[in-house]
Amino acid sequence: IVGQIFDTIILVGNKVDLESEREVSLSEGRALAEEWGCPFMETSAKSKTMVDELFAEIVRQMNYAAQPDKDDPCCSACNIQ
Repeated sequence: IVGQIFDTIILVGNKVDLESEREVSLSEGRALAEEWGCPFMETSAKSKTMVDELFAEIVRQMNYAAQPDKDDPCCSACNIQ
């Protein structure tokens, strides 16, 4: 094996400030995250709810993942969508 890419998922519900337009319940989001074995957060860029915490969680997850080879640039192993 020349190298490995580790996939880390963080399930994020966005636009939490629009509670009246919610399509996925909090419990459904939590259940899916539990099924996938990943963290779950709800955010709102508009109200700045949990945005800093989300980026902190992304960094935390990246620190837990194995580091790519020193010859490979980090960006080949990181994918933020």
